[in-house]
Amino acid sequence: MHSTPTWVFGYGSIIWKVDFEVTESLVGYIDGFVRRFYQGSTDHRGTPEKPGRVVTLLPSTRSDEKVWGVAYRIPDEKTQETLAHLDYREKGGFTRSTTIFYPRDSRREPFRIIVYVAVEGNINYLGPAPLDEMARTIAFTRGPSGPNIDYLMNLCDSMRKIAPGVIDEHLNTLEEAVKVAISEKRIDENPHRESC
Repeated sequence: MHSTPTWVFGYGSIIWKVDFEVTESLVGYIDGFVRRFYQGSTDHRGTPEKPGRVVTLLPSTRSDEKVWGVAYRIPDEKTQETLAHLDYREKGGFTRSTTIFYPRDSRREPFRIIVYVAVEGNINYLGPAPLDEMARTIAFTRGPSGPNIDYLMNLCDSMRKIAPGVIDEHLNTLEEAVKVAISEKRIDENPHRESC
């Protein structure tokens, strides 16, 4: 009996930290969502006392919005093991859902895919905040998996590589705001430094 392939969509750390076996990967997008740094991370990029910020998906309000990322096909014999691993990895407020993935390669048909989403109101949901506040959190928070800034920069770098020319305004704006926050902190720490 032929089984339906299991695919998982990476739109955050799964793009650049694939810690599970895959048989195939495809760049593409999903419709009907936006990617936002609205989810708190208390177990990876922050702590319960000082949560970091990681991405989740929210329903989009515009019909033209897409979230680009990578689809990973899980080996049939590893499906349950891999999903159990991902359930644990994404345990901080994320739940498993499905949607339709559209491959960048137009020769490939769209297909159903698993996606982990931290819905609004979950235990670690932080929601929107002023840009400078989000930038400072990301710039200066760290957790067991490392600095929060590494998460953002790895994601931005990965998106530029997999989807050149695709603009994700939220990511780009946050990246620039984090650079400003770090620059301002350096100036505050060296107030007597002479300017050129």
